[in-house]
Amino acid sequence: MRLARIRTDDGVVSGRYDDGVVTADGEEYEVGVDAELLAPCEPTALYCVGRNYAATVDQMDYDIPDQPDWFIKPPVSVLDPGADVEYPDWTDELTYAGELAAVIDRECSDVAEADVSDVVRGYTILNDLDALDQPGRTARKAFDGSGPLGPWIETDVEPSNVDMTTHVGGELRQEANTERMLFSPAEVVSFLSERYTFQPGDVISFGSPANPGLVEPGDDVEIWYEGVGTLTNRVVDGE
Repeated sequence: MRLARIRTDDGVVSGRYDDGVVTADGEEYEVGVDAELLAPCEPTALYCVGRNYAATVDQMDYDIPDQPDWFIKPPVSVLDPGADVEYPDWTDELTYAGELAAVIDRECSDVAEADVSDVVRGYTILNDLDALDQPGRTARKAFDGSGPLGPWIETDVEPSNVDMTTHVGGELRQEANTERMLFSPAEVVSFLSERYTFQPGDVISFGSPANPGLVEPGDDVEIWYEGVGTLTNRVVDGE
């Protein structure tokens, strides 16, 4: 099942997405006609794991971590599916990274790996934007609009063996499978839950496959995960 948040004349509502129509409280809304897709959740934080694919570690000349390596994006990082990514005027090296992400369903902490599926609402897609020329991870990654998210939450997907692609301007840039992760989604969620109390709607992303790369104004970034969907955003000149 796909769960979506939409903006309508009746306000923001959440419901079941099916073939372009969202059903909520007995009402039907057609996306693009009388509804606009929003990010599928409202996280208090986005917990993002890096260096989680061996090919990416090799490409970036990083050391292989012996435990999940993570950083945090704030809520202002969230950008709706289909919304424009404004290229910040303080960077010359903006990069994309197509990542699978879990959405937490209820407040929880100290979750065993075997119980992770009980606390995850479903899975969505994150574009982990990175201003690569800035000093330190927070400056690079934790800025307004740095986390396009969506297009919805898929509740029925097994995250450990999922194909993915990223196209930029129609060109294939990333192609991988989540089975190549160094730490599985269950391992990551369990590990981070030892350190944080997750809230409903919080997002945990599992890292980017190889070939994250630069984007320029005018580029459409399309990230597809099998069984989940496609997240698309266009990069535009910042104001």
